[in-house]
Amino acid sequence: MITIAWDVDDVLNDLMRLWFVREWLPYNRDSSLTCEDIVENPPHQLLGLSEVEYLSSLDNFRLSKVAQQMQPVPEVFSWFKEYGGRFRHIALTARSLQTVPTASSWVFQYFGCWIRSFHFIPAKRKGQSIPEYDQTKGDFLRWFGKVDILIDDSDLNINLAKAEGIKGILMPRPWNGERKVPICEILKELR
Repeated sequence: MITIAWDVDDVLNDLMRLWFVREWLPYNRDSSLTCEDIVENPPHQLLGLSEVEYLSSLDNFRLSKVAQQMQPVPEVFSWFKEYGGRFRHIALTARSLQTVPTASSWVFQYFGCWIRSFHFIPAKRKGQSIPEYDQTKGDFLRWFGKVDILIDDSDLNINLAKAEGIKGILMPRPWNGERKVPICEILKELR
């Protein structure tokens, strides 16, 4: 059975858009930026923030009730309902350690019928020292050795997967150049 590794943020959910609309825009009402203008990830320079300020705001949002109650990407959730049982699935995300429990809870709440394991690469945060087993998703995929397909919103992670002989599918997002491709078209590759 084929095993698919799913990134969580901006693949299974729409975290960046929700953070931008609910957390950043209310404090920057004079900004003319839209979600489609976020053509870099991380977008701190576009938003006039330091990287530390952006990551702190994003982490705080990840821990909020709003983020914990966000709905899955509708096309992805529909795909799981129709085709999910034909594959094995894992979640593979890169997040700060303090936000992992809420992310795993969210994944199992919505996708637990299909996704049976949750893996993460700890994103580095100032003042935090934790054991480092893998620096990238490519390192994890090499060690794990059982993933056939990675679905991610990062070109870098897709290229790291391909270097390991794993098929990569890039989720369309403004920051990765695939924004004009409908999500349902991307998911057709999995049938």
